[in-house]
Amino acid sequence: MAKNTLSSRFRKVDIDEYDENKFVDEQEEAAEQQGPDEAEVDSLIRHSVTGDNMAAFHAALRNPPINTKNQAVKERAQGIVLKVLTSFRSSEIEQAVKSLDKNSVDLLMKYIYKGFEKPSDNSSAILLQWHEKAFAVGGLGSIVRVLTARKTV
Repeated sequence: MAKNTLSSRFRKVDIDEYDENKFVDEQEEAAEQQGPDEAEVDSLIRHSVTGDNMAAFHAALRNPPINTKNQAVKERAQGIVLKVLTSFRSSEIEQAVKSLDKNSVDLLMKYIYKGFEKPSDNSSAILLQWHEKAFAVGGLGSIVRVLTARKTV
């Protein structure tokens, strides 16, 4: 039995600080978190050869608006990424996905699932092709990380 059970000196960490009900996100939004540069992506798509499609793909995934709560910015970024994804031929998709690292594959999966939420003309078929290739590279872990992530695109 402890000698002094009434002492509270053993508490070093304020556990109330980590309570989810009291958690407040930091409101600092960096300028680079405003989404991809639409003009750069559009110019790369217009002058599209295989290398430019790949460059447009990487430019679209460069600055995801994950930390912002502004829905207009998130929808604009989703539109840019969807435009890039639809510009690829189905034979080029696998090469594009394999050029990504693990975090970028997860980001791509976030955009794919976001695209499934609001389908447009023929976007579901294209997104399913991208999903198949991203799943082959990222595995089931990528899907789980995307579905359980708190920060969305």
